[in-house]
Amino acid sequence: MKVSLPDGVNREIAVDESRIDDILMRLGINPEEVLVAKNGRIVSEYETAGDEDELRIVRIVHGG
Repeated sequence: MKVSLPDGVNREIAVDESRIDDILMRLGINPEEVLVAKNGRIVSEYETAGDEDELRIVRIVHGG
């Protein structure tokens, strides 16, 4: 699976079909702090992804 991390680094990781939140936790990323696009479409952390998918992880910026 190709993964584009919030810091701009691209990684290739091997995963079986897994939920997005499990993949994020494996990468040390809090699912509540990011949005994830799977193959170009924003998805929830409960959706699954596998080796053939491409994820782009974008950090959510908030403030007041």
